[in-house]
Amino acid sequence: MGDMTRVIYTLMLGLLLPLASLAQARDLPADAAGISQDGSIRGQLDDANPRDVYFLDGLRGEVIGFELSAISGDLDPVLNVFDETGELALWQDDSAGGLGAQTDLTIARTGRYFIIVGRFGYQLGNSAGEYMLRLNRKGVLSERGSTLRYGDSVIGTISDVSPEVYYTFQAQQGDILTISMLRSSGSLDPYLQVVDGERFVIAQNDDQTGTDTRNAQIDALIIARSGTYIIVATRYDNSAGSFVLTLEETVGSGSGSTRLAPLPLVYGESATGSLDNQQVARYYSFAAQAGDLVTIDLERGGSGDLDAYVTLADSDFQLLIEDDDSGEGQNARIADYRIPADGRYHIIATRFEGATGATRGEYRLALDRLDNPFSELPPDTATLRYGTSVTGEINADNPDDLYVFYGRAGEVVSISMTRVDGNLDAYLELLNNAQEVVAGNDDGGNNQNALIANYSLPTTGMYTIRARRFSGSEGNPNTVGAYVLVLAERGG
Repeated sequence: MGDMTRVIYTLMLGLLLPLASLAQARDLPADAAGISQDGSIRGQLDDANPRDVYFLDGLRGEVIGFELSAISGDLDPVLNVFDETGELALWQDDSAGGLGAQTDLTIARTGRYFIIVGRFGYQLGNSAGEYMLRLNRKGVLSERGSTLRYGDSVIGTISDVSPEVYYTFQAQQGDILTISMLRSSGSLDPYLQVVDGERFVIAQNDDQTGTDTRNAQIDALIIARSGTYIIVATRYDNSAGSFVLTLEETVGSGSGSTRLAPLPLVYGESATGSLDNQQVARYYSFAAQAGDLVTIDLERGGSGDLDAYVTLADSDFQLLIEDDDSGEGQNARIADYRIPADGRYHIIATRFEGATGATRGEYRLALDRLDNPFSELPPDTATLRYGTSVTGEINADNPDDLYVFYGRAGEVVSISMTRVDGNLDAYLELLNNAQEVVAGNDDGGNNQNALIANYSLPTTGMYTIRARRFSGSEGNPNTVGAYVLVLAERGG
């Protein structure tokens, strides 16, 4: 192709291709592959595949270097980058070194960016071959409003014209951060604030604790909930000068090392970690609904001699249940615990004897919920949970009532059936999952009332309560009347 022809062709494509690429970028985000800001990817372009689409998540102020080169064939690659609104952020054909592209992109606003690697002419082109696309995060601008990542340092200036500079960052629940602001010139007396998404100041510092400098530093800031946060870099009094601000993630961040920042878990998930003399417990939290039957397993990992110990607590860290060795060996297990109320609960993974214990090592924590145990029962089945009561009536047309509940081996239950009118001579039977009677009572509650008191369930599973009237030969088998039945769990 002659030079003049190529110029004309390029001008035409310059008008047409960004529009075509825009449509492609909007059509393809669901199929696009993610790419790291510090990484590389290879691809093949030809008649059957004239372009590939990737995406990266960028933060305002970041500077990303792109290097696109052909590594085989006669491929003439071109590069387009669009933001998530479809606006063209970068278009590059040939760099000064020949075919390919080498350029930087400053992220204008936080969001997803779509990268289109194509051959010159796209569907109308005729080159083909392999390409290599390299990305390099070169840093972040020091401009007001730039978004920082952990490990970033920026340089700024505080003056009467610009008395404060703000930066944003994304944080996850459980992150533990250190933010420092060091004077690099002038008389600046640095002052730091961190503001949450609702514009509340959650941390601030003027002079770093334990030092003789005027530098500001916020140590061990625990992020209570995931979201966007703002760092306000300013001054004390009317001082002025330059500064270096650094955002760092501290040791133990995101590991659930404190109850103030537990790691989130959901049913069906597992987590791994390790315990030693410096970190004797790790904290997790999960959302649950009343009646959920949860099982928590804390097992020793592949190294160490950890004697696992697990605790379940409510939202205020009040103990609900704990276990040492109910799992195999020295593993801990809380099986089918019934959640008492809707809310957030905490799991503490620790070791036997906690801070005074001697074992250490890796662990695996698993949280599971038993599927609704009543789901396969007929829809008209009456079900009970501990702490509930029901009313019924026994007569010639309804000689008994059946109620089903789920219990765990070792739970101690009491069931009472109390007459409220008529001459009913109450009688109770408790049946196991095989419909075998495992307990019964006639007058344990006095005055012809029935009571199965402090019965320890032998197995885990479904139990049926049969509420009926006495039918023996030593009394009236045809008594009738209303009753109240109560199912309660007692201490073992």
